[in-house]
Amino acid sequence: MSVKQLFDLTGKVALITGGSRGLGLQMAEALGEMGAKVAITARKAAELEEAAAHLRAQGVEVETFVNDLAELDSLPALVDGVIARFGPIDILVNNAGATWGAPAEDYPAEAWNKVMRLNVDGTFFLTQRVGKLCMIPRRSGKIINIASIAGLMGNPPQMMTIAYNTSKGALVNFTRALAAEWGKYNINVNAICPGFFPSKMSKGLLEKLERQVLELTPLRRLGGNEDLKGAVVYLASEASRHVTGQYLAVDGGASII
Repeated sequence: MSVKQLFDLTGKVALITGGSRGLGLQMAEALGEMGAKVAITARKAAELEEAAAHLRAQGVEVETFVNDLAELDSLPALVDGVIARFGPIDILVNNAGATWGAPAEDYPAEAWNKVMRLNVDGTFFLTQRVGKLCMIPRRSGKIINIASIAGLMGNPPQMMTIAYNTSKGALVNFTRALAAEWGKYNINVNAICPGFFPSKMSKGLLEKLERQVLELTPLRRLGGNEDLKGAVVYLASEASRHVTGQYLAVDGGASII
């Protein structure tokens, strides 16, 4: 098999959560460019339609699904809808996530539960459904969990996001545990740990901490619009068929300081 064939995703079906903007849309662009049929889901219909128009203009076959992953009862209908439209899901990108900032000693229970519900519970139960219906029966699949370098390390003192960090650390070990369990089904489970990328979620933080972040990043730059594309295509393709249970930090080197 040639290198081009190893990275080719023609005919594959990819579901990307939080795919209407930011990192999710960037990864949808990449998978679609390599030939995948792309299903994107998010909570806001207008943002999804804007993203879909953007992807279609690039020649990507895309369908949108309005869904709140924190509503666990809605997940079966989401998976069933993607299957009805495109067929069994080959690639699952668990990207949707939430954060909340507050000092640990005063962290509200409501905030903790909201972050965990989406970042951990939603990810697990969606993955369980996709695995059971699509990947295990076909003995094939690629699961990519979007964790964060926040799950690998502590924060600057001004960045008080203990629930987010905890949830992303959970995703890193969820990746390892599921890879070990589902390897027998020829399912690869890996994680990407982005560093600081400008986004709606990180905007307020970067307004305060951008200089400090750059000083602690060996490459002296934030993540850009192209910087997750290669990583997600690699982990979604046959090029990574002998890689599972791993995380890849895409952070300009910030996590090594």
